[in-house]
Amino acid sequence: MAKQKKAPKPKALPPKGFRDYFGADVSERMEMLRRIADVYHLYGFEQLESSAVETVEALGKFLPDVDRPNEGVFAWQEDDDWLALRYDLTAPLARVYAQYRNELPSPYRRFAMGPVWRNEKPDHGRFRQFYQCDADTVGSASMVADAEICTMLSDTLEQVGIARGDYIIRVNNRKVLNGVMEVAGILDPLDPEKFTAERGTVLRAIDKLDRLGLEGVQALLGAGRKDDSGDFTQGAGLAAEQAEVVLGFMQALGATNAETLSNLRGLVAGSTIGEAGVDELQQISELVTTQGYGADRIVLDPSVVRGLGYYTGPVYEAELTFEIRDEKGRPRRFGSVAGGGRYDDLVKRFTGQEVPATGVSIGVDRLLAALRMKGQMQNSQPGPVVITVMDRARMGDYQAMATELRAAGIRAEVYLGNPKNFGIQLKYADNRNSPIAIIEGGDEKAAGIVQIKDLILGAQLAKEASLEEWKARPSQIEAPRVQLVDKVREMLAAQVTAQ
Repeated sequence: MAKQKKAPKPKALPPKGFRDYFGADVSERMEMLRRIADVYHLYGFEQLESSAVETVEALGKFLPDVDRPNEGVFAWQEDDDWLALRYDLTAPLARVYAQYRNELPSPYRRFAMGPVWRNEKPDHGRFRQFYQCDADTVGSASMVADAEICTMLSDTLEQVGIARGDYIIRVNNRKVLNGVMEVAGILDPLDPEKFTAERGTVLRAIDKLDRLGLEGVQALLGAGRKDDSGDFTQGAGLAAEQAEVVLGFMQALGATNAETLSNLRGLVAGSTIGEAGVDELQQISELVTTQGYGADRIVLDPSVVRGLGYYTGPVYEAELTFEIRDEKGRPRRFGSVAGGGRYDDLVKRFTGQEVPATGVSIGVDRLLAALRMKGQMQNSQPGPVVITVMDRARMGDYQAMATELRAAGIRAEVYLGNPKNFGIQLKYADNRNSPIAIIEGGDEKAAGIVQIKDLILGAQLAKEASLEEWKARPSQIEAPRVQLVDKVREMLAAQVTAQ
């Protein structure tokens, strides 16, 4: 009888395109989400938590990655329904609003935070699970709602630490782009479904302008483009004169918003929807300018498209303008960290009635990465005070110390490993990034004292100090046991002051 083979051990790796987040990463994200929520709340938005799983029918098919057979979502069949992990926070909002519209205020202003999932090809710094932080106004057709989203986005970026001058919010309008496509002959107002594939390809091509440049986009507007790896991307198949109209739209950015508006009006002349889009852009420009948000923060830019297929009017994108180095050491701009727009038809899918809506989504993980590159995020968060164990029989005493410190709002833990080697305990405290270690052996217990070791100062002295300096600045003090909390609090305050 053949010997049965052992099952192979599973690989201790996350699936491709996913990653694990440890303490400091999670703490930094939570702090950023708190700051963003503060701004959203200040603007009058209320928080909503919706299900991470929706029916595929409710989510709709709006992702730009339409060439993939699964439409870019993680989906599975359950009975007669197909379910999927949400790919953004906007499509679930449309379902929630349609379901509870008779109970919600109108307009309904909500913000939401949480992970989303996209079944798309992973890339450097591009994961299949990532956090988004959205704010939306449902039920208002006024351009005031769109202007407000832009000013709120500006305030939010500055609140989390992006300095003015290091970002720009670019605003465009899908109606203007539709007008350009009408002029180019790939949009028929009497038959909107005609040329759908061509328009989708054009949208995706324009959205790649910052990465491929005009020459690359021009190739995608025509027959197609082969990238450096040899992969060929099918183009929109536009004639040269049609492509020239689209390229003219992408180069319509003027020195001022007024000049940009004038260029766009010339491009869409004769298109009703295009002219309406230019009027909306003019309203947004006037509204944000009146509030003191100049072109150094919010600017009209025809190159902004946004990839999702449900946008119907104004679209916006926040770009970080400071330079970073790519993996080959070449300078480049960090790029987009937030985007959004108006989607007046999304709720209509459920109700049959048009419900105007607009909103923005911040890519939290990208924003965190940007702040780290700017040196504005600590790479490590302070760990807990570690209470070392000198005598296993006195674990109750050590736990009592931890309880007192926690009651005073100080993070603390008792070492739970093998206490035989004291050096291993201190190494553990270093690995935990602990600011302080508490030591109480039998002699200290008998004398009613504790040793309080400043691990941060001790590490600095070990690296930098002379013998005289080391003696003058002891990193370990002796204190009465009853003063444990007060002395630890004083040492923590001194560490903060010294930073």
